[in-house]
Amino acid sequence: MNAIRIEALTKRYNVGFWRPRPYLALDGLTLQVAAGEVFGFLGPNGSGKTTTLKLLMQLIFPTSGSAEILGRPAGDAAVKRRIGYLPEHPYFYDYLTAEELLAYFAGLFGYAAAERRRRASALLDEVGIGAERRFPLRKFSKGMLQRVGIAQALINDPDVVFFDEPMSGLDPLGRREIRNLILRLRDRGCTVFFSSHVLSDAEALCSRVAILAGGRLIAGGPLSELLAFQVRGWELLMSGLDAAVLERFRSGPAITGATPLGGGRFALELPLGIPPERTLAELVAEGAQLVSLTPIRDTLEDVFVERVAAAARSRRLEHPQP
Repeated sequence: MNAIRIEALTKRYNVGFWRPRPYLALDGLTLQVAAGEVFGFLGPNGSGKTTTLKLLMQLIFPTSGSAEILGRPAGDAAVKRRIGYLPEHPYFYDYLTAEELLAYFAGLFGYAAAERRRRASALLDEVGIGAERRFPLRKFSKGMLQRVGIAQALINDPDVVFFDEPMSGLDPLGRREIRNLILRLRDRGCTVFFSSHVLSDAEALCSRVAILAGGRLIAGGPLSELLAFQVRGWELLMSGLDAAVLERFRSGPAITGATPLGGGRFALELPLGIPPERTLAELVAEGAQLVSLTPIRDTLEDVFVERVAAAARSRRLEHPQP
């Protein structure tokens, strides 16, 4: 079952004052998101990610195309009770405390006073807000406000949650906590749809991704397929490797690169054509110790950069400069 279905979704704006001209922010986007999955929505600035989320939230309306959430049209009142949303730049009333803000949002969903307080307290615990929950929000840092924004998106135990740049402003510890939170949401059956520039987070969290550029979908699918490129070589980390032994191996075809890491450790790059086990066994016989052996593959970031660059070249061919 699809939690989200988007068909040929298009959004055009008129830009300019004296002579308005159309600007295509989203161009015929079609995709499906399965229930219970973590779906990454990736793209550079201006690619149409935030426009798509605003269309799904009915904050703006499409020029053409359609979108469904949980089998109902986007904007359906019954659906809105079952979704959560974190905008890219959340803004809250400065003089409310975090507890008061979440209790207010819980009240909008019809929860009684005791349940509002319970939900607010539990969610603030979950996103890592401690005693600061009783401070006015105007005293919060960007990262703390982001945590509160994530909590408000979850106040109604949504079936589908939309995060627009959820890691924005978070320190490394905060990013780890939110990644763990997203995985807990997935494990309980919640569908998580999030846009991000932080490709490592998408690679760690998502089962599938879509990549946008210039308002168009340029790549998408399971990460296992997007990242299923041939191994380009091997990275071998060795310790206790004698410099003379390394130099002898470097003169042959078995090692194509070596980077000293200090303390007698080296990161060695091995070619694909020679089995790494053979080189490893020969180095161990010379007294070196294995630290790790890792295949060198393309990452999601490599795919992202390659596809965005290809899309830019295609647009230049379609619309050559005079």
